Amino acid sequence: MTSTMTSKSITRIVPVTVFAFIGVLSTESAKALSLSYNDFSSTAGLTLNGTATQVGNAIRLTSANFIQSGSFFSTSPVTLANDVSFSSAFQFRITDAGGAGGGADGLTFTIQTVSDTAGGIGQGIGYAGIGNSLAIEFDTYFNVGLDETGGSNHVGIDLNGSVDSVVSTGELSPNFDNGNVWYAWVDYNGLTDTLEARWSDTNNRPSSAGLSLIVDLTTVLQTPNVFVGFTSATGSGYGNHDILAWQFNDTFAPIGAVPEPGVLGLMGIGFLAAVRMRRKTQ
Repeated sequence: MTSTMTSKSITRIVPVTVFAFIGVLSTESAKALSLSYNDFSSTAGLTLNGTATQVGNAIRLTSANFIQSGSFFSTSPVTLANDVSFSSAFQFRITDAGGAGGGADGLTFTIQTVSDTAGGIGQGIGYAGIGNSLAIEFDTYFNVGLDETGGSNHVGIDLNGSVDSVVSTGELSPNFDNGNVWYAWVDYNGLTDTLEARWSDTNNRPSSAGLSLIVDLTTVLQTPNVFVGFTSATGSGYGNHDILAWQFNDTFAPIGAVPEPGVLGLMGIGFLAAVRMRRKTQ
């Protein structure tokens, strides 16, 4: 998959060390945090908003009904390091798509500094109106009036609560709301100001970014203390928008395979939070 922009090569990788613990560890906001949810049999450490609810081992941001908005974010802010660098990977699935256009509206991975809540129904994808923020949108509906050159199924990079993407792909196939599990990776290297997004219908990280942007997120966010999570919304179209697994590193440390839901369940453990705490160094 290719994007409308090319990415700048990344020349420096900041290593990360992760220590695994069973359960959830609380931290002071002044300390950095890395976490991994292999599933959502527990939502500890997260705040669910709007229509977001726990369904089995997943978090369902919106269900297959009209005019909904849901989100979840880290309850406490995460302190990003090295010019707000980060790496994240997650799994999502959109099922029972219907209504106008055969489904809507998609979901976003969002980093924002406002609070652990969100809003914006329909084309807002639960993200519209959140200032000092970044979102990677996986959009499944063509909205008249927005610069959506990618048609009804595309990926876009959004800033400061606007869903009129700064850059987006062309129309992608197959559709994100085809009921299959999708895998996504988002990385930001603050040393090179390079933001990259990747996605696949297999758990193999693509070697090249599907979408990229050179952007100074320190200017966009204006603070390294952020809430991280996901948003979604429906309007005249709908679908079940589920997040199945999620890993987040508070520094640039690209992730290979996305955590597989249910792996820990087979071990008799419903939830694992992989937490690394450290004081931020200059």
